This record gives sequence, structure tokens and C-alpha cells, in this order.
Amino acid sequence: MNKLLGHCPSCGNTLIAKILQCKGCGLELSNDFALSPFDYLADEQMDFLLAFLRNQGNMKALQDELNISYPFAKKKLEQVLSTLGLLKEEVQVQEEINLENLHADSESVLASEIIKKKLIESGGRAIVSSVNEKAYEIRASSDGKSFFCNQLPISPPYEFTVFDIIVDLLKQQGGRAKKGNGRNFKLGEPGCEDTTVVGAVAKNYSGKKEGASIFDPVFILAAILEWAGIANNYRGYIELCSSYRLLLAGE
Repeated sequence: MNKLLGHCPSCGNTLIAKILQCKGCGLELSNDFALSPFDYLADEQMDFLLAFLRNQGNMKALQDELNISYPFAKKKLEQVLSTLGLLKEEVQVQEEINLENLHADSESVLASEIIKKKLIESGGRAIVSSVNEKAYEIRASSDGKSFFCNQLPISPPYEFTVFDIIVDLLKQQGGRAKKGNGRNFKLGEPGCEDTTVVGAVAKNYSGKKEGASIFDPVFILAAILEWAGIANNYRGYIELCSSYRLLLAGE
């Protein structure tokens, strides 16, 4: 039996069933019958969904089976959920941000002070872009020391001093450092050493010990550093901007 088509091969619009026929007695029912949401999945989406179910929702096992990265797997899952009508849309609430406690030294070359200054200038919130050109909103916290991002669900939130730790690492390594991978490796393992950005943040900011599982915030932190004109955000590594190097040289 042929696979049920969910979309018109001519114009691409969604299809409906007009006639249902019983194979036993030949009875025909005429009406506008809606197809199952699963009938509207493209073949590759159905293959992905079956693999996801086969691995019981284990993203690591799914990545291994399909030989894909976590960001790609997450994006494919979101596409499937969207097609099925199961993807919840985030409601953006533009709450007022209290900047009363947020102060910055405009003469400082510290990354933390530069970022605070830029946030103050932008009203306490800003949109930053990842290396994959995905946009994220960051917001200043009312304590004046930390910031929020929906994609960094940790408590307490990161303080601005985390950026000084990253810059110290970059300076120690000639201005450039690998981002590292904290999703698949523990601190100290190859790819997650303290010479990588994620490893340095885990060890020198979060106080993690070697062998510990860690949270990987680098995709957001690197985007913020680039937004602030401190470091260029490349795939796999970040590097101090030439303009910021000049600021450091003039200390």
C-alpha cells in the first residue's frame, strides 16, 4: 500500500481525505476527513521521529545513531514538533528592567565593565547572535552583578565577572582559545580541559573539580563577548578583537 500523501505534489498545500472506502464490503463515506498530524511529516522527519522513539528520547544515543551534532538534533526535533503542532511558542514579556544597581566604570578595560556599560546604554537588555546566527536575549539582573538569559537556566545566574575569567584565559593563550565541549565530556577530559573556555569557566568561575559534569554556557557567553566588541566568535574557538587588544595594550 502506498504511503498516504500529506501535501499536494502540485502546489504543496495540505491534503484532506474526501472518500473513505471499506476494503471488506466496499462501503464508501464521502466527507472532508482530516488526516493525522503524522501524515504531514516529510519522510526525513518521520525517519528522525522513529529514531528518536527507538532511542527512547535519549539525545546522545540518537546523535550516535544518526551521526549528527546536538544542535542539529535539537533543531530537527523542534521541526518535527512544529509540524505536529506540539511546539510551544514562547511568550515574550517585555518586563521593565531595574537598572538602579547596575553601574559600570566607563574607564575600565575589564570585559565585565564594558559589557555592563553596553547593557546600561541599551536599557538593560540586548539581543546577541550565536555562531549559528541564532538570536538570544540577555537581560541585566536587578542586583547589578549578574545577567539572565532564558537559554542559561542556572541559579544563581552568571555574574559579569565570568567574562573577566574568559579574557584572562585568552590573554594566557595569546588571544585565542578553543571553546571546548562540556555537553559530552567531563571537566579535565580531552576537549574539556581548563585550557578551553568551557573548562576555564567551570574550574575558575564555578569551582568545579576535574571529573565533574559541567554546564556548557559558551554558546551564549561567546555571543555576548562578540556583541560587546571584546572577542570574535568563531566555530570552535574565540579570539580577542584587535580593537580590544589595543585597549589592553594601553593599560
